Amino acid sequence: MEQKLNIVGIIPARMASKHFPGKPMEDIVGMPMIGHVYNRMLLCKDFSDVYVATSDKEITDYINSIGGKCIYTQESHIGAIDRVCEAVKKIEEQNQTTFDLVTLVQCDEPMITSDMIGRAISPLVMDYNLKISSLMTEITSNEVFEDPNEIKVVVDINNFALYFSRLPIPALRTGVMGCPQLRLLGIDVFRRDFIDEFNMMFPTPLEVAEGIDLIRVIESGMRVKMTMTDQETISVNTPQDLQNVRELMKDDYLANKYIKRN
Repeated sequence: MEQKLNIVGIIPARMASKHFPGKPMEDIVGMPMIGHVYNRMLLCKDFSDVYVATSDKEITDYINSIGGKCIYTQESHIGAIDRVCEAVKKIEEQNQTTFDLVTLVQCDEPMITSDMIGRAISPLVMDYNLKISSLMTEITSNEVFEDPNEIKVVVDINNFALYFSRLPIPALRTGVMGCPQLRLLGIDVFRRDFIDEFNMMFPTPLEVAEGIDLIRVIESGMRVKMTMTDQETISVNTPQDLQNVRELMKDDYLANKYIKRN
């Protein structure tokens, strides 16, 4: 019988978001956004444990109040992956364990589902040679395609990322078909030893220019496996995104399930 992998889920969160300060604690149908992300991750059976990684007392106090788990990380982290690198070491030390995979879920993804998380994890379970996988979805509106808050991705024929950008890529020429517009969702899965490898790398020029830490991987000559989901979701980057999510989640069956429990 195949042994179950030891997989930790970590939500990096901070109140000092450059474009939307305080968004982890913004209310969505009676619960802070970070609470939705945390509770939805608890519904995923792939995880051995789930933590929030933060340096903010307000976030820590809230997660503790719902019986959740927090790990303190330095305030200086800007990139989410760097925060997770610090967090996983501390979690392993506290629990005297070693994880096989580390799953990063952004705190602004309150509509994630277990299926989406499972899809992101699956490539690393199936292929030991892969170091990192991430989730993407098709862009269905020009507004999202043009939005610099939404990270776009172009992939090769085997769904490995070629590049990530906040600009609308690929450039679409009249009459050219079969070139999908894709955006990155906030779920990344790392093989445990690659977290340490990533942490040893210096930020790369294109990573800094785009403000996207995943670029460090491909700019350093490695590959990011992308997996598609067709589930409807909105990443909360702006107050308008927040309003849209609030409307969509009014009758959300998952939210009703864990809000009653809490």
